[in-house]
Formats: sequence, structure tokens, C-alpha cells
Amino acid sequence: MIAEVIVDILNSNVDKIFDYKMQTQATYGVGSRVLVPFAGRNIDGYIINIKEQSLLDDSKLKSIIKPLDTQPVLSQKMVQLCFFMKEKFYLRLADTIRLFLPPQVRGGAKAKVVKYATITPEADISKISKRSTSQLALMLYLEQNAQEQVPVLNNKFGSQALKKLVELGFVKIDEQKVLRKPTNALSIKQKNITLTNHQQKAVEIISNSRYNTFLLHGVTGSGKTEVYIECIKNALKQGKTAIMLVPEISLTPQMLTRFRNAFGDTVAILHSMLSSGERYDEWYRLKNGDAKIAIGARSCIFAPLENIGIIVVDEEHDTSYFSESNPRYYTHEVARYLGYVNDCPVILGSATPSIHSYYNAQIGAYKLINLPNRANDKPLPSMQIVDMLSEIRNGNTGIFSGALLNYLKDCIDQNKQAMLFINRRGYASYMMCKECGYVAKCTDCDVSLVYHKEDNMLKCHYCNKRYRMLTACPQCHSQYIKYGAVGTQQIVEALQQAFPNTLILRLDNDTTQNKNSYVEILEKFNNTTPAILVGTQMIAKGHDFNNVTLVGIIDADLSLHFSDFRATERTFQLITQVAGRAGRSEFEGRVVLQTYFPKHYVYRCATNYDYPAFYRKEINLREIAHFPPFTKILRVLISGEDEQKVIDVSRNISNSLQQLKKEYASDFVYLQAMKCPKKRIQNKYRYQILTRYYTKNDKEITTKIYETCSRNTTQKVSIFVENNPQNLS
Repeated sequence: MIAEVIVDILNSNVDKIFDYKMQTQATYGVGSRVLVPFAGRNIDGYIINIKEQSLLDDSKLKSIIKPLDTQPVLSQKMVQLCFFMKEKFYLRLADTIRLFLPPQVRGGAKAKVVKYATITPEADISKISKRSTSQLALMLYLEQNAQEQVPVLNNKFGSQALKKLVELGFVKIDEQKVLRKPTNALSIKQKNITLTNHQQKAVEIISNSRYNTFLLHGVTGSGKTEVYIECIKNALKQGKTAIMLVPEISLTPQMLTRFRNAFGDTVAILHSMLSSGERYDEWYRLKNGDAKIAIGARSCIFAPLENIGIIVVDEEHDTSYFSESNPRYYTHEVARYLGYVNDCPVILGSATPSIHSYYNAQIGAYKLINLPNRANDKPLPSMQIVDMLSEIRNGNTGIFSGALLNYLKDCIDQNKQAMLFINRRGYASYMMCKECGYVAKCTDCDVSLVYHKEDNMLKCHYCNKRYRMLTACPQCHSQYIKYGAVGTQQIVEALQQAFPNTLILRLDNDTTQNKNSYVEILEKFNNTTPAILVGTQMIAKGHDFNNVTLVGIIDADLSLHFSDFRATERTFQLITQVAGRAGRSEFEGRVVLQTYFPKHYVYRCATNYDYPAFYRKEINLREIAHFPPFTKILRVLISGEDEQKVIDVSRNISNSLQQLKKEYASDFVYLQAMKCPKKRIQNKYRYQILTRYYTKNDKEITTKIYETCSRNTTQKVSIFVENNPQNLS
């Protein structure tokens, strides 16, 4: 028999299928990790198919050395998904395989084993010399405690005492597997939930369906999570498994709490903040069937589950579902293919669906289900727009409008909670000399440095490089330094001055470096009144706190003026999502939105929570301007440390694509090669070729662009192809 093997090397030149002979009595098959000879060394590989014979001469074939695991690590459906992703997203097979396997699995890690000591039935304490005080004390300890870990006994009584008792046959040592189970869940009391008519109807439609993609559009607080839970319960009753995706790791603790309350230890969690041991054990629990539900961020879609009965993508509009580093992929497409091969429903849930998803629902590609009311029948929080230009004219040049300060004071006086949103971390977005205009920039990236006051450092948010704080301009030596736009740190500082006796917490990337930071911050906020939580988009969605009555949006315009056709869509989504954190229990909610453009249509739609009106406006603009979903954007990103080589590769690809544009003249709307807006990141120069074309001949055009990129692959220059990229900078 011949095994078709993918070797575990991330190199385009060897991203091919290689034939190897299998041993006559081989007990391994498709999906197995095996050791194979390759290019003069032994390396890991993965069997993706088995066939009777090879087209190559038998004398040229090498044999598999040995299997590396007792059972296959990839299922047949996972292998199918790898090939789908390779074709769909222009990926190497080795890259796609690695998505399914934690590094610990690929490295051959084993479960954690702990040695325990117990007294044997043959033990006779009278035969121990009274002078052997350590042995006697150890025996007495085990009589009282039944069993104990060997390291603990060695530490208490000395290793020689235990060793002697084992030799006498009085104590035996057993090994037990110990699961490193993540504990990052919140201590939130379980609510008694009765489904509304809309929720019950949604559950019935989804649970009675086979493969289909459902767009669950429900206002914030409408109980989408309860629909997910009931649908998963129905899938489990049929002996199936489930995948539950959330966009932010910060949402995982709260979701994990609700799911563990509903499903107990059948829930496993997968995300990047787990320790290596925890990730391995959670992966293994899913693999061997001890856990039936996988919860986590984007990478959780690759959980090692068999017989999947439902897949949920919560907050489906979130851009984190697009992988913007290698390997690049779109989670929705992966989820839908996984749903297809498992013949199970896929739920895309959101209060503010992406325009693309809602369009698919309108044309029938997705099935739309609406949850139009909050589950508790309470009204959505009232939203007040504050014109910050008017505030300045009236003499208020501070961070907070008069209205927001007054409502914050009322909130604190009433012993309630508030959440303040600003999507910018750090203290100030840049440092600039007032005399000569010098702006401090990263030496490795074409971006300004952000001032972090707590560390008194300037930091690059792209490569994490740190620099000393400016005391004077390095060019003209002036000491007049201007701070840029405010970030979360500056908001917290201002709040501490205004409300010195109130707990102020901050949730952003800087405060959540440790794996349990999310839980600790959210737990503290949940259990303290009054309190104010300041955060970036981490606080904008999914959180459900009973005492939050006020939400303040400090700078609503921040996402509005990006040079991206989705800028208004993202602004609407952020405003609606963060506003939905208020008034989720019996207390009335209020939202204060600070803006310099109060008459913009996005705010008019947001204050009325009118998604359909916003969609109609936005979809018309996109149709007129020939933007997705009416066309497809495909970006070729070329990067490398040698700028001239990057330019040469970009020019070659661009010239080929110009010929392709002539061939498909009626399809192409736009084709242009250019520097990326952020020209250099992590000391690599970046150029891009942007194409926009109608989807009538999508597969042909995309395939030819992939082929063009493959022909121009060269050393020290990376080429990535992105379908409808979410970040064009």
C-alpha cells in the first residue's frame, strides 16, 4: 500500500503530496501523523490518502519509518477541509494542517501524569523500627489521608522514607492522568429562563434543519445566547457535538460560565490565552469524546470534534473572524464548509449583521430569523447625541461632555455601574513637537508611537517595540511636546480625578496580558457597585451585567473616517453593540454618544436602533460605487526586507494582472498597484495590488491570480492573497 503524505515543512517548494511505502501490517491510516525520511533527515508528515500503487517506480519510493501516535490526529473531514482551504484561500497544505493541531500535539506531548502513594493491604506498621520516625510519620499520614502525591510526601518526610516503604511493600505508587482544566469562568448566578415565542420559533426552525446557514438577527439583549444553548441541547440529544465561536477572548469567560451552567464538564475551551498544557488537555478531551462542546475564538473552528451537529458564530459581523496573518482565512467560509460536510446547521448571530451577511439573507443564500425584542420586554436604552463642537464653543475643552459627567454622577449616586468606550488604548496616540512638527515613529514600522503613561514609555502597537519617553524634541531640542488623541489610560486618569472614591477599571490589550486578567477584571466589575469600566472594543459586545445603566461613547467618530468603504458600517456596529450593554436587567439604560458630526446619517440610524434603514442606505451606496457584496475585492500583499525585490515582484505580478484585466475587461472594476498605507511593518516593506471585479467569473479570475502569484514566488519575498480583506492598511 502507498500513503500520500504532506510533510510538516512550511515551504511552498515542498508543499506537495509525496508517496511513501507503508509497512505490510500497518495499523495507521488517513489522518495519522508519521515519521518519514525526507531530504536527508527524518521529519513529521501526515497521511492524507492511501492508494494501491504509485505512479513512481517502486525503487524510488521510501518507506514510512513509524507512526507517531496511537490513533489518527486528523479525521477524513478535516483532511477535506484542508484541501478546501488550500483552494479557497491560496494556502499551503502544511499551514492548514497546523491549524487543526496544537503545537503540543505536533511535538508529541503527552497528558500530565502525577504519581500518588497509597498504603497496601500488606502494610504492617509494627514491622517498622521505632527509630525510623520519618517512615512511621509517613504511614500515619497516609492512614489519615488515603493517598497523596509523591512530591508532597518527599517534601514532608524525605524521599528515602518513601523509597524504603515501597521496597517493604507497605506503600505502592500509582500514576494518574491530571487534566489541566481552565478555570476562567465568572461566578454569575444562573437565571431561570423561559423562552419567548420568537426564541422558541427560532430554536424549532434551526433544530429541525439539516445543512443550512441561518442569520439570527436579534437586537442586543434579545436572548440569542439562549437560542444557541437550546439548539445545542437538541444536537446533543441526537448524540452529536457542537462548536460555539465568540469573537473576543474577553467574551469567553462569560459565555463559558453560561455554557458550564447548562452543560457541565462536556464543555471545553480553546483559545490563545490558555497555557500549553491546558490547550493540549482541552484539545484531547474533545478528541477522545469526553467533551462534546468546543467554545472559543476563531481557531476553535478547528476543534477535533466528530459528528458535529451545530456550529454557532456569535457576533458574526466582527472582523476578528478574518485571519489577517498567515494562514489567512475567513472563519465564516470554514464554518459553512464544515457545516456542509457534517450536514448540520450553521448559525451566524448578531444584533448588527455585516452588510454582506444581511445581503446574503435578502437574496436567499442565508435564511433570516429575527428576534425583534429584548427577552425581558424592556426597551432598548435611550441614546443622546452630544455635539462636541458645541461643547467647545461653550468653553468645555475636556474629554467628557457636561451631559456625560452629570449622568456619571447620577449613576454613582444611585449605586449603579457605567461603561465608557473608546477604541484607542494607551494614554495618547502620538507625541509631536510643537516647534518643528516632528512625530515620534517606530524605527521598524511606518507608524507613530503611542504614549503609555503607566510605563512612561512610547510603544509601537504593531511590533511591540518600546522606546524611552521624549523629554525634548530629538530634532530641534524644543521641550514643547504635544499629546495626540486620548486613549483608555487618559480616560481612567480623568475619571479617577473626577470620582476618587469610585472603582475605575480598564479592559484593553494592555491590562489583559495575563491569561486570567479578563476574568479578574470582569469579576471585580461584576461584584462592585458603583463602578466604571473603561475599555476598547473588548467591552462593546456580548457582556451582560445587571447593574450597568449608563454607557458613554467617548469618540464615536474614531472609526468613521477610515479610508475604507466599510467605515460607516463598523461605526454603526460599534455604537449599537456598546449601547446594548446598558439596561439589560430591570433598570433603565441610557447612552451618551459624543461626536463632532452629529448630523451624519449613521448616528440617526444608530440612535433609533434602525438596522434596516441603515442597511438600505448602505447597500444602495455600495451598488452605485461597485463595492462588495456586488463585487469582490482581492488583494495581493507583497512584503520583504529588501524593498527593491518587493518592488520587482510587485511589478511582475501587476503586469500579468493587467493582461488578465484585458482578458476579462467587462468584469474588472479596479486594478492598481501601490505602496500599502503602512509602508513598513516589523522592518518589512509592504506593497499591494488591489483588484475589484464582478463575481460572474470569480473562480476563473481568482484561480488565475493565484497562479500568477505562484509563478512569481521567490526567496525573501512573501506573497499573500486576501479575499475581501478587512484591513487595507
